[in-house]
Amino acid sequence: MPSVTSFRSTLSRAVPGALAGLLAAFTALAVAELVAGLVRPAAGPVTVVGGAVIDRTPAPVKDFAIRQFGQNDKTVLQLGILAVLALIAIALGLIALRYRRLGAAGVLLFGIVGAAAALSRPDSTGIGDVLPSIVGALAGAATLYILTSRAPRPAAEGEAGGWSRRGFLTAAGVTAVAATSAGALGRYLSGRQGEGAIASRENLVLPAPASPAPAVPAGARLKTPGISPFTTPNRDFYRVDTALTVPKVDAGTWRLRIHGKGVARPVTYTLDELLGRPLIERDITLTCVSNEVGGPYVGNARWLGVPLRDLLREAGVRPPSGGGTADQLVARSVDGMTLGSPVEDVMDGRDAMLAVGMNGEPLPFDHGFPVRMLVPGLFGYVSACKWIESLELTTFDTYDPYWVKRKWARRAPIKTQARIDTPKPFARPAAGTVTVAGVAWAQHRGIDRVEIRVDDGPWRDTDLAAQDTLDTWRQWSYRWQPTSGGHTLTVRATDGTGQVQTEQRARTIPDGASGWHSVFVTVP
Repeated sequence: MPSVTSFRSTLSRAVPGALAGLLAAFTALAVAELVAGLVRPAAGPVTVVGGAVIDRTPAPVKDFAIRQFGQNDKTVLQLGILAVLALIAIALGLIALRYRRLGAAGVLLFGIVGAAAALSRPDSTGIGDVLPSIVGALAGAATLYILTSRAPRPAAEGEAGGWSRRGFLTAAGVTAVAATSAGALGRYLSGRQGEGAIASRENLVLPAPASPAPAVPAGARLKTPGISPFTTPNRDFYRVDTALTVPKVDAGTWRLRIHGKGVARPVTYTLDELLGRPLIERDITLTCVSNEVGGPYVGNARWLGVPLRDLLREAGVRPPSGGGTADQLVARSVDGMTLGSPVEDVMDGRDAMLAVGMNGEPLPFDHGFPVRMLVPGLFGYVSACKWIESLELTTFDTYDPYWVKRKWARRAPIKTQARIDTPKPFARPAAGTVTVAGVAWAQHRGIDRVEIRVDDGPWRDTDLAAQDTLDTWRQWSYRWQPTSGGHTLTVRATDGTGQVQTEQRARTIPDGASGWHSVFVTVP
């Protein structure tokens, strides 16, 4: 068996190689971040590789990530990429101890992968996007080659030893400091590039709406502890998208182009031109198609924006029912995301809009500043384009947007849903009267009834809060006199057309989850 001395000797040779590999990877990323800060922050290798991974991840896997990690899914992905990179860096460092050129070539290969990922992104601006990955890889390869050539080696019999451990650690320390400085400078430069956008948002004054939102009826906001507030604060509003880096768009340079099939008068708008038009203000509930039954990806906000129907009419667009040739409106984001909405739905009289404000302030960057699109009654992936920059009229037969290419449905009206907010699953409410409460939604159809069932008992009507509009969720409550023991509470809703929410369970893919929401509680 190998002796302890032999093991220690092997370990003493391996540790410098592993450290050299990690420092080479760190240098590559730091230098890439510096170059990205000079060129375009979104072209950083972790961002472009992460985006490419998202684009190529099967829909069920994405759905799993959202269920497991929620709005932290992108952070988990980035940490995963860094962890894999660290393992590969260690392996390349160990290889470079004996084959320095091969190890350095391995680092260069990852630079090529990053460059290819940058070019594959829908928002790629061309050759400039490959520079961070390529320059970073060159710096990383040189670092690995130099450090491994100086790694301490045991002396052969009759020869002087290699570099001393102290000398190697000094070189490694200098490398770490230099890489850290480069990375910090890169982050500073990237931040500077976003300063104009931040300032443009801070200086934006939203005009008063020509058509204010109707006053929320008295009784629409229940004060039951634990229930979702009628209006979701911006900080709590869900965020589900594919952007690893939130785009920061300068309002002064932003433009929106309307063009395509059936557009008689293609037009480009500035933000000031949109703000100079009559704006509408509406309370509208948005829902993500990734929302599981009883899930959190739904929220209600007061939106300010330009009626989308008016813009399309002025461009000469007609809906299919009016003789129009285009049946799909494709919205494109500054990061290349594409969403497709039925033209008929956008122009049928509902409050589809290009929103500029959310709950009394300019859109937060996370939610699409300076302009986003929303269409009441449609899931977000076919209607709620954030950071929008163009609207193209086309047909469903000739173009598949981003999510449709990944097997989601082309058309996705929101399904009728009800959710129990309180008590929470596995709660142990105190004996006596228990208030069960939650929200129900069926945007553009409204909620007429919410019923609750205890165990396998009869369905009983809940007390509905006053309805604001057909496009907002509706709160409900029920005073329950429980017996001791475990109980299952189940809720279902009936929408404004008289359609009762289906019991049939369906996954979120391809057009949204369905089924009744239940919670199990134990009463003393």
